[in-house]
Amino acid sequence: MLVSKPSKQDITKASMQIEPYTHVTPVLSSELINTIFKSELFFKCENFQKAGSFKSRGAVNAILSLDKKMLDHGVATHSSGNFAQALARAASILNIPSYIVMPENAPQVKVDAVIGYGGEVTFCTPTLADRERTLTEVIGRTGATEIHPYDNYDIIAGQGTATLELLNQIDNIDMILCPVGGGGLISGTALAASYFGKNITVVACEPLGADDAYRSFKAGEIIPSVNPQTLADGLLTSLGERNFPIIKNYVDNIVTVSEESIIKAMKLVYERMKIIIEPSSAVTLASIIENKVDVTNKRVGLIISGGNVDLKKIPF
Repeated sequence: MLVSKPSKQDITKASMQIEPYTHVTPVLSSELINTIFKSELFFKCENFQKAGSFKSRGAVNAILSLDKKMLDHGVATHSSGNFAQALARAASILNIPSYIVMPENAPQVKVDAVIGYGGEVTFCTPTLADRERTLTEVIGRTGATEIHPYDNYDIIAGQGTATLELLNQIDNIDMILCPVGGGGLISGTALAASYFGKNITVVACEPLGADDAYRSFKAGEIIPSVNPQTLADGLLTSLGERNFPIIKNYVDNIVTVSEESIIKAMKLVYERMKIIIEPSSAVTLASIIENKVDVTNKRVGLIISGGNVDLKKIPF
């Protein structure tokens, strides 16, 4: 089956296009954590990315790929936080307005960051239907161009640059573990692993309390996320229409993890690696803690998706 998707050239072009505006993030490892899990784990630290997450890659690529006329009235999106910050920052680079619809329960640290980058925030109730309805109203009022947080090929190509970098930094990766929410990061990751790697197993990781991607993967069709319950506030959204076919064809498996394991993984990284990661980032290590993936004697890349944590709500 032919799947519409960004090409190898699209990801390479995205990498060059975003280079002046994003970091090449470090890859860290811990001897102690490697010993615990009898493997070599390489953490691709997008918590050190501009605006604190991988979302800056896609946001910058999407804005720079738009026709100039489409930027006249600014850009708009809905996001629970990380993409909101990334798009507001990307818009500020081009000195254009950004209009961000955020659920009223979005972490304050993320709301503050959007405002800090010059974004205009409109709050809505925390349902996908209300997010989309409010965004339609905002676009009607402003004439802004919508940039979807994940259901967009320029976004997917941008997110894939994290794995392109990882494979340039670390040789002979056997497996990549990546969080899945809406599917922008995992679809970009899986494509990049296929294009630039060799026989790499790609596994998406998801909270059990927000397991729509897992259920969709098993059913072969998108099952929307309804009332998800998880600490991992970046992984609450349903899969995108453009993302799901890529996931079906390029991702080897999706696994789910408990809230307890997410907290354990966060603690282990905080204590042993001395870096701040958000709960959404911890699902990858949580999947190893739960033995959902066998990493014994393997070289494994873990995409640490972001580090935007509300410090008042750290769960330990």
